[in-house]
Amino acid sequence: MMDAQSPLIEARNVSQRFGAKPDLAAKIALKLKLAKPGPVVHALDDVSLSIRSGEVVGLVGESGCGKSTLGRVIAGITSPSDGQVLWKGVDRNAMTGAQTKEFGLSTQMIFQNPMAALNPRMTVDELIWEAPRTHGLARSGEHVGYVDKYLTLAGFDPTMKSRYPHQFSGGQRQRVNIARALAVQPKFLVCDESVAALDVSIQAQVINLFMDLRDRLDLTYLFVSHDLGVVEHISDRVAIMYLGRIVEEAPVEEVFRRANHPYTKALLAEVPRIEPGKRRFTPVVGELPSPLNPPKGCHFHPRCPFAMDRCRNEVPLKKEIAPNHLSACHLNG
Repeated sequence: MMDAQSPLIEARNVSQRFGAKPDLAAKIALKLKLAKPGPVVHALDDVSLSIRSGEVVGLVGESGCGKSTLGRVIAGITSPSDGQVLWKGVDRNAMTGAQTKEFGLSTQMIFQNPMAALNPRMTVDELIWEAPRTHGLARSGEHVGYVDKYLTLAGFDPTMKSRYPHQFSGGQRQRVNIARALAVQPKFLVCDESVAALDVSIQAQVINLFMDLRDRLDLTYLFVSHDLGVVEHISDRVAIMYLGRIVEEAPVEEVFRRANHPYTKALLAEVPRIEPGKRRFTPVVGELPSPLNPPKGCHFHPRCPFAMDRCRNEVPLKKEIAPNHLSACHLNG
């Protein structure tokens, strides 16, 4: 049995590397030192993150920092190169067949591009009904009522379910994606930039929908976004990611009022605000380093105004600097 403080899902020391696998000839050449290893993208580097039942965790960072990769690993779409993903305390690699099926249905992902996520040859009705029918969640006689129920939950008019995805706007397509995810009765949703491609007014509607569904269906979210304003509105806790590592993690109020890590402070300084008087815009200095060759030590040190020799050589560990507030910075040591 799980208690209220036990994580529903947890990533432990997860690393993810992408690179071409050498064939037999390449392996022989590498062994004989006649060739060099191919380039490897270090997408995730020893990342740990736990999410409790009913919680909304916002995952924030610049483009290319590994947010989406972590979301895919946690959702089970991608297997990590190293580390573990645990569902209700059970390692995903050690699950029985029944546990694997339960995890697969309980964990769903909503993607950034609502059109690319939908099969253009299927009607909305077919898109929603396909998974429940395949997994035996409803009988054929319940087809119409079942599909209509989840379309209505997602704020989509069921009378339009005979149409195809190209006949709808971006916001309507994303509602179809949400309905499709809800139709398998999940407990945990990974939302990967799920409002980034929508107009601002539609973004607000979809965010409010997510919050309403959380209360009505007791859902848990990992909300991946580069928009701190959206994350502040929807999240209970925020994790800040930089070049494959989580550098700060805290309740949402703590992050926005008492940010600790220099990178978090730099991100918050870039958030647009309506304030009287002039405000000086100060962007983060420099470019995000390449994940093909990440810097040694603290990944942020080439862009950090407070970098010292220790930062260039030693990886900072996450430390609790306040209750439930973790930060990975040598300035805390």
